[in-house]
Order: sequence, then C-alpha cells, then structure tokens
Amino acid sequence: VLQDGTVYEGESFGGTAASYGEVVFTTSMTGYQEMLTDPSFAGQIVVPTYPLQGNYGINAGDVESRQIQVAGFVVRGHSPTPSHALSEGTLHSYLASQDVPGISGIDSRALTRRLR
Repeated sequence: VLQDGTVYEGESFGGTAASYGEVVFTTSMTGYQEMLTDPSFAGQIVVPTYPLQGNYGINAGDVESRQIQVAGFVVRGHSPTPSHALSEGTLHSYLASQDVPGISGIDSRALTRRLR
C-alpha cells in the first residue's frame, strides 16, 4: 500500500516481518545482492525495474555489507532455481534468513512510473 492509498497485490517471499519505508526504484539490470546490502538503501523498500531477480542466486562475495540493508524488496518475478556455479542459495532463502520481506508478481515498471 502506497501513501496515496494505491494497493498492489502479489505473492510474498523471503521474510515475514511487517515492513514500511520510502519506496525507491532502480533501473539496474544486475546486482540485486549488492542492492540488498548497499547501506545507501538502508530502511528503504527497493523496486528494481528489471523483471526477473534471483536468477544467478546468492553468494558471499557479492555483498556490500554484512547484512541486508533494505526494508523490503518488490519484484515482478524471482527465480526459485538460480543457475550459477558460485550460487550458495536462493533470493528467497537469503531474504528469509534476515526476515526481510519480498513481494513478487508486481508490475515493477508500472509501479516505477507511479513513483516518479
């Protein structure tokens, strides 16, 4: 739910904690793990416009800080089966490990247009 009352419905993944914060977007096509752990996104709900997140998994070498910094992650879709030789887990399990909620099934590009 946005401050103006607009409601977006999707499917939850990751953590189950309630979350609120400033909703921001990024147009980056890669680097979702770096986004999640970047201190500049601390406390914000991040919306990447690229439609699929989690496709190359999670690995310890791609973090910007030791913990997830975002308050939430809003995506069009996320991959339950990442495909990369260095993958150590899924986006879902990474968010769940730090109780950070995600929501998928959201038209992230339409949401980005609304946020502008």
